[in-house]
Amino acid sequence: MQSTPPASIASRIICAAAVFAAIAGAFIGSGALGGTPIAEAAGGRLGSDSTLLAPGTGAFSIWSVVYLGLVVYAIWQLTPEAARSATQRRIRPLAAGSAVLNALWIGVVQLGWLGASVVVMLFLLAVLAGIFVLMRPRIEGRAERWIMGLTFGPYLGWVSVATVANIAAWLSSLGVGAGATWTVALACVLVVVAALIGALTVAFSGGRIAAAVAMVWGIAWIGVGRSDGGLESGTVATAAYCAAGALLLFALVSAARRRIRGNAATAVAA
Repeated sequence: MQSTPPASIASRIICAAAVFAAIAGAFIGSGALGGTPIAEAAGGRLGSDSTLLAPGTGAFSIWSVVYLGLVVYAIWQLTPEAARSATQRRIRPLAAGSAVLNALWIGVVQLGWLGASVVVMLFLLAVLAGIFVLMRPRIEGRAERWIMGLTFGPYLGWVSVATVANIAAWLSSLGVGAGATWTVALACVLVVVAALIGALTVAFSGGRIAAAVAMVWGIAWIGVGRSDGGLESGTVATAAYCAAGALLLFALVSAARRRIRGNAATAVAA
């Protein structure tokens, strides 16, 4: 059987350059160099106390993990292993696209276009979901497996939670649910749905938990935001903490079962 020819150095450099450029744009656009922070852009609609589904301020530190993973991924693109990977041949354009969409989302928010930011976020979520699906077949290379899992797992998990918060901020800006009593119940339902989606990522990936752990982080920080801030809700906080705890327990049990199955298979093969 003829092996897949290595990817060209040009395609890999383009991917790495796109990732680095998008990270730089996101860093500048986030207000890290003195501009308007995301929480204060768009009229403060994305602040930690803007809606019942807004995560507390500390939640956003996860971007440091995501960006570090993307930097490692971009550098790894220049290695022979990445050049030979058939999986990377399919994922590479999506990975570069995800970084560009992330930077675009920040730019749109800085312009105050919340509706457009939802559209961009949904495209970003779709691209990351596509990467996640393409990662499902076993990746043979250990380095590739770890880099992909620890980069795009947290990326997908966090963006899944951020999408819910983004949509809530946009609807709030339109006056939807203002002063209504049903918003608390809906917020509780949505954090439970988010946890169920996290559980599905674990099941779909055969016990890999990086995306789910990032979702646990985001959902738990929704609880923090509703417990200590200007928009408190004990009901939503309790629902968020319970949903995050249940998802974490499910993820850890699934990971343990996956390890046991792997050890059993290794023993049989030996």
